[in-house]
Amino acid sequence: MFEMFSDLGLWWSIGLVLAVFFVLAYEFINGFHDTANAVATVIYTKAMPAHLAVVSSGIFNFFGVMFGGLGVAYAIVHLLPVDLLLEMDSSQGLIMVFSLLFSAIVWNLGTWYFGIPASSSHTLIGSILGVGGAYAWITHKPVTEGINVGKAIEIMLSLIISPTIGFIIAALLLLAMKRVWTSNKIHKTPEERQLVDGKKHPPFWARLTLVASAMGVSFVHGSNDGQKGIGLVMLVLICMAPAYFALDLNSRPYELDRTQDANQRIMEIYQRNQETLAGVINFSAPTTAQEELISHCSADTALQAMTNLDTHLAAVRTYDQMSLTDRREVRRLLLCIDDTARKVAKLPLPAKELSDLAKWRKDLTATAEYAPTWVIVSIALALGCGTMVGWRRIVHTVGEKIGSTGMTYSQGIAAQITAATSIGVASLTGMPVSTTHILSSAVAGTMVANKSGLQSKTIKTIMMAWVLTLPLTMLLSGGLFIVTHHLFG
Repeated sequence: MFEMFSDLGLWWSIGLVLAVFFVLAYEFINGFHDTANAVATVIYTKAMPAHLAVVSSGIFNFFGVMFGGLGVAYAIVHLLPVDLLLEMDSSQGLIMVFSLLFSAIVWNLGTWYFGIPASSSHTLIGSILGVGGAYAWITHKPVTEGINVGKAIEIMLSLIISPTIGFIIAALLLLAMKRVWTSNKIHKTPEERQLVDGKKHPPFWARLTLVASAMGVSFVHGSNDGQKGIGLVMLVLICMAPAYFALDLNSRPYELDRTQDANQRIMEIYQRNQETLAGVINFSAPTTAQEELISHCSADTALQAMTNLDTHLAAVRTYDQMSLTDRREVRRLLLCIDDTARKVAKLPLPAKELSDLAKWRKDLTATAEYAPTWVIVSIALALGCGTMVGWRRIVHTVGEKIGSTGMTYSQGIAAQITAATSIGVASLTGMPVSTTHILSSAVAGTMVANKSGLQSKTIKTIMMAWVLTLPLTMLLSGGLFIVTHHLFG
């Protein structure tokens, strides 16, 4: 890894190190900003002492990052088009990275300081979209060349819909618990249990469930939000040092063979289903064995991209043997082919073909959608350590200021199980969601189902943060990119 610094030069190396440091700082802040959501219910129901809950949450966040995969990470990376990452010049790349990081860090610190449960996911995604849109504007290009619009819409729909689902499911789960467990022990607040039973802790099974579900929320928070940090580091590395990170240089010959085989098998699927795929792939477009530069992905270039990739991979045994230009081009081709395959996967093909296509897509992108071990470990440590500090402000808001009355044990269980399940499913499907908004809306859902009422001031503040975070971080990062580009670009 360290040999790359000799090629980058002193100042560019310093810029790269600082950029990675700021990503880790963002993830550290994310830890104490969002972890409060994971431990608020378990603290306010007296199921765990606060400091034990926070330390345990940090540990589970760490393991969530380590074992969470990379689906969400590359959903973040793919918010920016492939060509933008690989073709912008060095100064633009440096300005882009620091603009989006500054925007994300400032907004997260500001909302944490005022105790507002704002979404780190909205913050990061808004910052990325802002610099992408600004790049398109200053280079006089269409917005689609600065932002991957399809992926942005997909992610924003996920961020918008998931809190609503969390609200409804948590409310229904609480109502079901009230119907099944008529004993009022688990439907008391800690204060009510102290007055009636003289005990401050929840009943044993309720306490066990609260602790387990809180650690489940912490684990899936690590698997989802930690992946966003991994994606952000990879965004920095691909943008600032593409010679070393555009492709996994540790890939062995058999992994390149697997990539080439996947490319050929996907092409065979296309050939067998030409009539169905006519709207996505132009089979009459000329393809030649001689390489032609693919400037952008389209129906006309899909088959030529696959031919070009086959030619590139047949000429080498490892990526080390490729020039920087070829590595950039191979990454572009891989992601272009995968983008077409993603569109094909939405068409009514036979089930066996769709299953095979999903398998070959994973093999195709394995050497481009990766993260070095040091990236995963450093993000896991930053998030886990950040979890253990600065959590009180948001815990106070979630635990005391959403509902008009105290939180019962059953409400805490319903909210946490809903959040853990929802975020876990999102991580498995590679979709970024907001831990903050899912858990806050789940708590609100249980308050409504319990007829406890909501504190309108807090709900308005949370809703305002939900609505404003994306556009304001887009404006902040985009404006900073434009101003800095004019000053130093």
